[in-house]
Amino acid sequence: MEMVPSEENQLVAREGIFWSSRQNLFDEMQKRFKQIESAAEEPRVLCIVQDTTNAKTINEKLTLNLPASTTVSKLFEDVARKAGYVNGSFCLAWTNATNAASLDPASELSLVSSGFEAGKRNFLQLTDKDGDQPLILSDECGTADSSGLDDSSQDRFIGPLPRDGTMGCSSDYSSPSYSYSSVLNKSDTGYVGLVNQAMTCYLNSLLQSLFMTPEFRSALYNWEFEESDEDPVTSIPYQLQRLFVLLQTSKKRAIETTDVTRSFGWDSSEAWQQHDVQELCRVMFDALEQKWKETQQADLINQLYQGKLKDYVRCLECGNESWRIDTYLDIPLVIRPFGASQVFGSVEEALQAFIQPETLDGPNQYFCERCRKKCDARKGLRFLHFPYLLTLQLKRFDFDYTTMHRIKLNDRMTFPEELDMSPFIDVEDEKSPQTESCTDSGAENEGSCHSDQMSNDFSTDDAVDEGICLDNTSNTERVLKPKSSLTFELFSVMVHSGSAAGGHYYACIKSFSDGQWYSFNDQHVSKITQDDIRKTYGGSSGSRGYYSSAFASSTNAYMLMYRLKDPSRNTKFLEVENFPEHIKRLVQREKESEEQEKRQREIERNTCKIKLFCMHPVKMMMMENKLEVHKDKTLREATEMAYKLMDLETVVPLDCCRLVKYDEFHEYLERSYEGEEDMPMGLLLGGVKSSYMFDLLLEIRRPDQTFQPYKPGEVMVKVHVVDLKRETIAAPVSVRAYLNQSITEFKQLIAQATELCADTMRVVLERCYNDLRLLYVPNKTLKAEGFFRSNKVFVESSDSPDHQAAFTESHLWKLLDRHGNTIRLFVSLPEQSPGSLANRTSCPKASADSEDSFDGSKGSQKSVEAILEESTEKLKNLSLQQQQQTSSTSDSQKSSEHSDFEHIESPPAQEPEATPQPPSQPENCTRADSENQFPSEERSDSDVNNDRSTSSVDSDILSSSHSSDTLCNADSGPLPLANGLDSHSITSSRRSKAHEGKKETWDTAEEDSGTDSEYDENGKNKAEAQYLYFKAEPYPQDNGSGEGQKSKGLLVHVDKRITLAAFKQNLEPYVGVPSTQFKVFRVYANNQEFESVRLNETLSTFSDDNKITIRLGRALKKGEYRVKVYQLLVNELEPCKFLLDTVFAKGMTVRQSKEELLPQLKDQCKLELSIDRFRLRKKTWKNPGTVFLDYHIYEEDINISSNWEVFLEVLEEPERMKSMSQLAVLTRRWCPAQMKLEPFREVVLESSSVEELKEKLSELSEIPLENLEFAKGRGTFPCDISVLEIHQDLDWNPKVSTLNAWPLYICDDGAVIFYRDSTEELMELSEDERNELMKKESSRLLKTGHRVSYSPRKEKALKIYLDGGPTKDPGQD
Repeated sequence: MEMVPSEENQLVAREGIFWSSRQNLFDEMQKRFKQIESAAEEPRVLCIVQDTTNAKTINEKLTLNLPASTTVSKLFEDVARKAGYVNGSFCLAWTNATNAASLDPASELSLVSSGFEAGKRNFLQLTDKDGDQPLILSDECGTADSSGLDDSSQDRFIGPLPRDGTMGCSSDYSSPSYSYSSVLNKSDTGYVGLVNQAMTCYLNSLLQSLFMTPEFRSALYNWEFEESDEDPVTSIPYQLQRLFVLLQTSKKRAIETTDVTRSFGWDSSEAWQQHDVQELCRVMFDALEQKWKETQQADLINQLYQGKLKDYVRCLECGNESWRIDTYLDIPLVIRPFGASQVFGSVEEALQAFIQPETLDGPNQYFCERCRKKCDARKGLRFLHFPYLLTLQLKRFDFDYTTMHRIKLNDRMTFPEELDMSPFIDVEDEKSPQTESCTDSGAENEGSCHSDQMSNDFSTDDAVDEGICLDNTSNTERVLKPKSSLTFELFSVMVHSGSAAGGHYYACIKSFSDGQWYSFNDQHVSKITQDDIRKTYGGSSGSRGYYSSAFASSTNAYMLMYRLKDPSRNTKFLEVENFPEHIKRLVQREKESEEQEKRQREIERNTCKIKLFCMHPVKMMMMENKLEVHKDKTLREATEMAYKLMDLETVVPLDCCRLVKYDEFHEYLERSYEGEEDMPMGLLLGGVKSSYMFDLLLEIRRPDQTFQPYKPGEVMVKVHVVDLKRETIAAPVSVRAYLNQSITEFKQLIAQATELCADTMRVVLERCYNDLRLLYVPNKTLKAEGFFRSNKVFVESSDSPDHQAAFTESHLWKLLDRHGNTIRLFVSLPEQSPGSLANRTSCPKASADSEDSFDGSKGSQKSVEAILEESTEKLKNLSLQQQQQTSSTSDSQKSSEHSDFEHIESPPAQEPEATPQPPSQPENCTRADSENQFPSEERSDSDVNNDRSTSSVDSDILSSSHSSDTLCNADSGPLPLANGLDSHSITSSRRSKAHEGKKETWDTAEEDSGTDSEYDENGKNKAEAQYLYFKAEPYPQDNGSGEGQKSKGLLVHVDKRITLAAFKQNLEPYVGVPSTQFKVFRVYANNQEFESVRLNETLSTFSDDNKITIRLGRALKKGEYRVKVYQLLVNELEPCKFLLDTVFAKGMTVRQSKEELLPQLKDQCKLELSIDRFRLRKKTWKNPGTVFLDYHIYEEDINISSNWEVFLEVLEEPERMKSMSQLAVLTRRWCPAQMKLEPFREVVLESSSVEELKEKLSELSEIPLENLEFAKGRGTFPCDISVLEIHQDLDWNPKVSTLNAWPLYICDDGAVIFYRDSTEELMELSEDERNELMKKESSRLLKTGHRVSYSPRKEKALKIYLDGGPTKDPGQD
């Protein structure tokens, strides 16, 4: 009897188990803690591993902190896991060159026993193994354990990644495992991919399909290239042969197709053109046939791919049949018949529809030759011959006549793996009555199946056909044909993913060797399954309705290749040992080439590439090059390479050159390499890197000099010596110092380099642009003063009393300040000036006491007059009365008011040591006083004429977005120059170092939202009272006439902090008229000119060698705007005509501006108008806009800006626009019966009602209101459109009630409205009349600059050039 334990005993047992388990857990935890404690006490080894391979785009630096007891094999595992490589596919070696032996990946020794140092950094290099790149873990291991049948395999590339992220499709470029090594390492499938040049996926798909066709590949191998007959570069069969050999024998993951496309005659632009794979197949087969003429392969394409069919018409009354035989290379299968709502669901359905005859009846009756009348007939196609390799094209690309766009049909269409073609042979052909005899018409006959295919002269000899011949054989022979001979086996599916506008091709191909399906997706080749093939059927799980393709997958089969199942003919692939001899030689050549490429890659991976600089001792300019040196080359060898690279063999001896570490940005010599001449460059530069944070300088010394050692930690100082007496700043002298040196020690260094006295030396540091700091504390260190790697100081040593002055008030500071802010400008002067010597504003006396101090200025005045002698002679011929009036005015001003300018020889005006300037080079330090002697002038007709003559800038340029009301332009930053301020004002050394320029921070310009004026409201000068440097000298320049004549110009050195107003006042003596009578235009690099009108802005945006053009004409006053006036001619071929430039002022009414325009229009444009017979209106580009009413005020009712543009429109009747609530539209009637447009007529509406518009148009044209239709014009005024398109292209009679609603949006004046009579029929044109009218319309629209018709980007035709390339039209751009 079995004893049942009591409940108490059960509890005791369970409690025992609980405590036992708890004790075991405690023991395990205690054991773990002890392990952790022992591991914490164990020494650690820090390993820093630098990846020096090119297996990844970015080389990584790996850091591992491992216990000292870790084995070497475990180190390899950790490195492989962290780097993402397959363990065993790489080597680890010590970075130190003295111990370059690789570590043993199988070693079980601990790290300490293997030479690693605990507690220190151990540097290792991860290198290639046996010259092969490491294997990427995600690339190789993703399928290592997969048979290729698992759908979850990560290395399967079926196509582009679907938007929903479904598995089985991955893009080359979005794949996270894609790297450079993918091109170097062969796929584990054993097949090689093809590199996509840009958009050549269609080419790759076809090439892989042909390569995987045993019969085509073998036939291509059997052809032997004769180099004496043709250039191998242009031989298409030879390049295909090379490509196939590489696909079969290469160890790479993917190979390039550039040699093949080059043999096609394509350039690099063809790589960016995507074409249809079926079109490429036909064109390439045609090219191969042409190349293979008179060879054994001449009929290869026909033997493998050509089939035959009969195109017949049979009379249903007498049974007579007319027929012809056509050839085809592929069969195009319709997916959705035209006009049908249902699609064909399978290839068999589409094939049956292909041969389904149609009945010709009714108006389509056929004229029977036997019946001699029109009879009902049956027209259709019959297959007579199927090729050995059957190609089916699924016509997925169609044209939607509703949207008038190409579309892609993504509907589901199944295709079998084995296709039986016997049902598609029409046995009725055997029993047909006597038919008319007809010769084989080939592919060129109209109406044949092959009319959509490639035009070829295919052979009609059936004896050489190896396919299934069914055309004119006897009935007995047909019966003997077994049905199995018409079974075809699917082996290639070319898939398209995308839309009709573009997409991606890839191929799914079955290998005849093992029966396995593979995906050939450009570089990637992977195994796939039957399920993946079924996914290419397309469509969705829904119904086969009309709109089913809109919701279907865009990835589907486009082209299918089948092979006839015939064991007697089906061949296998040629193995390497069975290659013909010429192919074996080709394999050997390609193998050697690949090995050479591999060695070259190895060299590239070990080559240091670094920028090299050298100051050429003869050319005296900094030369730049790239030094490429192997990492094992020594510094001595690298110096010799750099010596030859800089072409110095005939200039200096090699022992006078050395390489030093250099910082180009700071122009800093970091260190020299004394005693390291035999060290490898790899160690010297810190390894092989894609880029370095420093450069190398090839330093050159004179034979009598010795190289100065440059130690790390030193700073470089460029010392400029300043001469106060001559006001010059010398070229820099380089001095090296330490940051911990004192100012006293630093002065001693400078004294040794410059031979100046250290006791009287003043040192000024330029820390940043225009930041000058006097170093006067003797014991302060250079670091405390703000010295950095590269520094610039100015030194002056003399016994001048200038030492006693405060630094910011000293002559030295003013000279350095002027030096840092002076720029050089080229100023073009006008050819003539409207005034004489009497009205020129020179530099008059400031007072009677200072008269003698201006002798130099007078001399300068005479010199300038001599330069401008030709201009002066012309000026003297002007109105004597004007001269006298201006002269008297000038004299009275001289006697009553102070001068605008004072001529000062140097900043301290009484400086006795200042060197006087030559008379031909006047030098002004200009002060613009707070009061100005020039009163506000009234505008005269002569001023208007000047305005008219000034604008040489194209009106379209001035009306562009680059508004000329501001002086600023970002074409270049300010480049301050080192000016000596003598006759050679600017030294070349400073100008050659553009990077020393700093951003301008000194801005004294007064902000003004409107147009600046030189005067305030009281007519007083607003320029600030500060001394600013200005010096000008004559500079003749080429006037562009091509006859060698020179035009007048000035070379101006000016402080860029000067305002535009003061700058213009300084130019007055050279222009010959007051600053209010000329304008300043800045000339940009593209020779565009923009007027500078903001007088309160400085020249800070200008930089050295900028160009300025001076043009005569009245400058603007405050509140004035320059306006360009165009005439609006609505019914002219060119509706926009420029009239004149004028000036409108703030607060002026439109009527006042019209009154000022009347005399100008009469004088300049010969237009005599009444003020009530023209209007002004807004101009937006070429479109007329808002009509300005007479009582409107500028800047209150009408927004106005600088270089504003307005339309002037001449009215045939008094102005009808009286209120802003009215709307003026331009209407034009379209007459379909006459195919013409009537002239524009304006209609003024009281509201935005469509009903009112129709009533006005009906009243204007006498078209009944119910028959009137209208449409809004498109594009720029006058909205031109071809008369062949207007009737159907415009949106006639939109369903809206107001004009300001969608789709019209007519809210402003000037809109164009076309209207017509809906009952008027369109004129019927013959073909000749239509062509003639089309030519006339094209010519008319091209003249007006309007488009002829909308034309999307045209697809470039696919061509293969047999002569090596296209012949470019010499007239083609």
